[in-house]
Amino acid sequence: MELQKHTLLKDFPDHHHTIRHLKMNDGHFAKLFDEYHEIESEVHHIEKNHEAVADDYLDSLKNRRVHLKDVLFNYVKRAEQEL
Repeated sequence: MELQKHTLLKDFPDHHHTIRHLKMNDGHFAKLFDEYHEIESEVHHIEKNHEAVADDYLDSLKNRRVHLKDVLFNYVKRAEQEL
């Protein structure tokens, strides 16, 4: 089974216009977006290559990823409500 990347645009396809708009026009959103994708890439790399890392480290990455995804999605929903 191939591991899937969890990009925001892939996970929230109905919100891609808002995500792209915020990424281009809101510096704070763009920073969080980039951090989310850096963490996602690292988790994906570790899992795909079966790299030996401490469980606590991988768990902390995954927890941070989930937290950022929640923050970013709430950001998107708020922006869409303001339109």
